[in-house]
Amino acid sequence: MVTVGIVGNGPAYLIPDLSLYHEKIDIWIGADKGALSILTTKNNLDYAIGDFDSVTTEELATIKKLAKSIDQYEIEKDFTDLELAIQKAISLKPSTIYFFGVTGGRLDHTLVNIQLLEQVLINNIVGVIIDNKNQLELHYPGLYTIENDDNFPTVSFIPITKDVKGLTLTGFYYPLINATINMGSTLSISNKLISNNGTFSFEEGIVLVVRSRG
Repeated sequence: MVTVGIVGNGPAYLIPDLSLYHEKIDIWIGADKGALSILTTKNNLDYAIGDFDSVTTEELATIKKLAKSIDQYEIEKDFTDLELAIQKAISLKPSTIYFFGVTGGRLDHTLVNIQLLEQVLINNIVGVIIDNKNQLELHYPGLYTIENDDNFPTVSFIPITKDVKGLTLTGFYYPLINATINMGSTLSISNKLISNNGTFSFEEGIVLVVRSRG
């Protein structure tokens, strides 16, 4: 299955070394200045998308020269550069979309970028946001297996809807059985796996799984 990596215009210090994901990702899409981040790590830039208001004339010339395909939009538009990149990624019918450079900086952008994960999810595509401190995934009700990751040992389950019902955690230091978690509750924050893997399940709502370090 095809996997896509999208790099946004977030602060460089939060973007991990993209070369570490070169073998995992088949197609790279740069949203605005994120295109430069891809080129800096010598990954192939398959698509460059956005209004490119965050790059200089010289940088845009480099992007146009090295990108296999470029879609340039007017600054005044109905969608953010990232959402345009997501639309392109979904059209490629991938199994997974990895997001980099979409956290940090402006808080409004970070919050809406997390919400944009649902556009991916409703298309039956796994969406994963990764930065130097966190890994985020959005989930609909179901049963899921989660593996221990020493890079992101802390696991939190955050309700995105008003309520998440039937949350059950097994294999965790703080287990839960059929719990209802209300938006704003900290009951399911800062947990850890106690073995190589565990499971989580829930019956209603939408959950943001945040894996963190530090």
